[in-house]
Amino acid sequence: MAVSTSTKETVRRATSSNKGVPLILRFYHRRIAYILAVPLVLYEAIFLFYPMAEGVRDSLSNVETGSTTQKWVGLANYQRMLSDPVFWQTIQNTVVYAVSVIVLALTVALGTALLMNRPFRGRPIFRAVLTTPWAFPDIPTAIAFVWMMSPPNDVLGEIARWIPGVHTTPLWLQDPTWALVSIVLISVWKGFPFYALVILAALQGVPAELYEAAKVDGANAWHRFRNVTYPGVLPTLMLLALLAFIFSFQQFTLIWKTTGGGPVNATQTISIMIYNTAFQFFDYSYASAIGVAGFVLSMLAAVLFVFLERRVRAAEGR
Repeated sequence: MAVSTSTKETVRRATSSNKGVPLILRFYHRRIAYILAVPLVLYEAIFLFYPMAEGVRDSLSNVETGSTTQKWVGLANYQRMLSDPVFWQTIQNTVVYAVSVIVLALTVALGTALLMNRPFRGRPIFRAVLTTPWAFPDIPTAIAFVWMMSPPNDVLGEIARWIPGVHTTPLWLQDPTWALVSIVLISVWKGFPFYALVILAALQGVPAELYEAAKVDGANAWHRFRNVTYPGVLPTLMLLALLAFIFSFQQFTLIWKTTGGGPVNATQTISIMIYNTAFQFFDYSYASAIGVAGFVLSMLAAVLFVFLERRVRAAEGR
């Protein structure tokens, strides 16, 4: 009975305190979160969900150039896609490109962050210079690398011939094998500074007491990295791996301005194939089907990364 009386008294006081507040203000305070979310919901609905819905509808129909009518074809575009060898080559190129960029960029970024985390003279200047590749726009970056990788300049080819055993200049952008390697290296050069700065922030969050305790226990540099540094930055590395996959999956400008998806579709990724199909062959329905497939693959990859991250955290909790 005492609890019930106290509760009634609290409700009475709250009600009496709100009597002097206008009704519109009380409604505003109760609904403020929903009101603030309205612009974001409208933006997502207009610029994300509506185009996605239109893309799915176009993939299930036949959209002819210059015509305002659509002919329903069902899953015919998807059947064509699954039987198209160019599509499967594109998927292979996309996966190889994305995985290579993830592994190389995060490896270089981790090593760079470890170096920048050590005290040395001029470290702030080095950090500022490090961000230069990441700050460069994609188009000037692509133009610069095309200039350095193509005759008659071929600066990188001259550097490669300094290596013992290399007597011929690699055809960086003309050979199918070297073309894919080239765009991977360009993407790694462009993206690793961002990942290095994020990893550096994670390194600075690892408690110094853990390193001191490891030194007291006689751990060498490798064991300190394996048992202290790596577990401390592992969640950050998992997040960056997911971001790197998304960025690689969506990459268009660097690939288009360097190789255009060639030679012989050797560097054609999902984004390049969608563009070529829609705006060079004017097959909008098939391009929409490829776009839907790319979206599904990216979502599956994101779910896989989240699942792996949870498994890693659960293993650490044991």
